Amino acid sequence: MRARVVVFPIKGRNWCFSRSIDHSASNTSSAHTPSTLKELWYQLRSTSASSNANINPLHANAEHLIDFVANKMNKSWMILENAPQGSLKNRIHGLGLRLLSRVKPSEIFLKSITKEVTNLEIAYPCSLNSRLVRRRIRHIAMRGTIIHKKYLYGSVSMIPLTGAFSVFPLPNIPFFWNLFRTYSHWRALKGSEKLLQLVSNCSHTQNAGAHNLSGSTIEHDDSAHGTHNPRKTTWLFLPSEELDELLRGGDESGVLSSNAIADICKTFDLNTNDVMKYRDSV
Repeated sequence: MRARVVVFPIKGRNWCFSRSIDHSASNTSSAHTPSTLKELWYQLRSTSASSNANINPLHANAEHLIDFVANKMNKSWMILENAPQGSLKNRIHGLGLRLLSRVKPSEIFLKSITKEVTNLEIAYPCSLNSRLVRRRIRHIAMRGTIIHKKYLYGSVSMIPLTGAFSVFPLPNIPFFWNLFRTYSHWRALKGSEKLLQLVSNCSHTQNAGAHNLSGSTIEHDDSAHGTHNPRKTTWLFLPSEELDELLRGGDESGVLSSNAIADICKTFDLNTNDVMKYRDSV
């Protein structure tokens, strides 16, 4: 599956990394996620009985279990979201929104790089050097593998402690929040590893010809070897003149204006709230 990542400076030296919304991919993934324990059991059994040498049954079953739990959490969140104003469920939903606003935007980006992604299209302003863009993305991937692995272990260790609060006759918010953070760090870690894998293949595939967003052809030559690689690429640089113009028109003393961010999100199909987090973060 091909994913488009948009990269641009948003506040001083802070850059925004955001994946374009892919509605078809989200619908496809949700369609394959089991909704009942019976369906989950059959899926786990079929995976364990599979003779595919490329699939680790234990790892695949862990993925199925995590997807099942995440699907249940999403359905529960939708119930809280649709709760009447002023009810306990509505207040819990408001608390959840305040907690979610503290999640770093880089974590949201890494979570969007799923295991199904096999190709990346990197859209960036023409004024930036492609080597610098590649270096920044590689840095965020390597940093994510370290940070989210550490936080994942910390969240897992807190599950028994927060689970003990279930004895109280109130919703165990600490437990469910910690369960969500465990899942979130797991997905961010897997996204970091996947992104780092694609970046590691970059030196072998970045030479393939690509088309930028304005329609012209870009040839990527390997300066180290002086050769052109015609093989299938997993990493395409797409310099965008349109993105450059939007950045120049919305720059206010090194900080991108809200109107410019809204225009960029509309043009490249990005989540506005996620992009705004990059600007508002310290």
